[in-house]
Amino acid sequence: MSHRNARLTVHGRRLLVDRVRSGCPVAHVAGAMGISRVTAHKWVRRWRREGEAGLHDRSSRPHTTPRRTPAADEARVCELRRIRKLGPARIGPILGLPASTVHRILTRHGLHRLAWMDRPTGTVIRRYERAAPGELVHVDVKKLGRIPDGGGWRVHGRAESRLTKTGVGFDYIHSAVDDHSRLAYSEVHTDEKAATCAGFLYRAAAHFAHHGIRRIERVLTDNAWSYRKSSLFQQALTDLGATGKRTRAYRPQTNGKVERFNRTLLDEWAYQQPYASNAERTAALDSFLHTYNHHRCHTALGGQPPISRVNNASGQYS
Repeated sequence: MSHRNARLTVHGRRLLVDRVRSGCPVAHVAGAMGISRVTAHKWVRRWRREGEAGLHDRSSRPHTTPRRTPAADEARVCELRRIRKLGPARIGPILGLPASTVHRILTRHGLHRLAWMDRPTGTVIRRYERAAPGELVHVDVKKLGRIPDGGGWRVHGRAESRLTKTGVGFDYIHSAVDDHSRLAYSEVHTDEKAATCAGFLYRAAAHFAHHGIRRIERVLTDNAWSYRKSSLFQQALTDLGATGKRTRAYRPQTNGKVERFNRTLLDEWAYQQPYASNAERTAALDSFLHTYNHHRCHTALGGQPPISRVNNASGQYS
């Protein structure tokens, strides 16, 4: 990519060379294109020496960096970051380095954000995104306490709450999130049994198809019995032409996109306001999903909503 203030792009440099090759003096071509003669001669000289490749930008990185922090010190900085989770302001005095230098080292090694590290092991989390909608769908279930009629403790306060007295039980929120677009679909059920999970997968696939994701290739779930051993869920996968994939045991990060969606679900739907009944909260789910999919900006999508990646307006996906 050319410098933002560059007068010539690669196309402009080709035009410069073509005009000079046609017999025009370099000074005349430079004046007509609004650049200095020095710049014009530079690109003509590079073209004559390197051909077409000479018209492309070169890296501005120096050939040598004699004042760069020694590799052993960089390794020590990374070790303190991974093991003790220290920041630049604390690592610097330990190693006798400026905090700014430590920050540059951490950035160079992808360790400058603790959120990008697996806390128990200190390894950098490998983030990925499938190339097209439907290549991978994340599925998970979130257990959520039901709300008694008249409201729970969020309405009446903890001291007056009747939630623990009525024994209203739990809802199970089944959710599916497309890996590429983050398009989401959720349903509220009374259990997470195999038949419920299989039925949800059929309806989730229909929801995605309605929004332009015609086929689901792989479905990623945790190791719950309903996904791992159930013939009903396996049959659902077969009927949809999808392949099942499970996360590593005790590694919910593998299914991180739907886990993160679950947190958004709680913050912006389940706990977004005090509900007077469980039915009222359940009824609000459709409105939340529409907002999430069609209007809510997503930082991983450049501030665009998930629907922007799946409506197939330009036919980019088959």
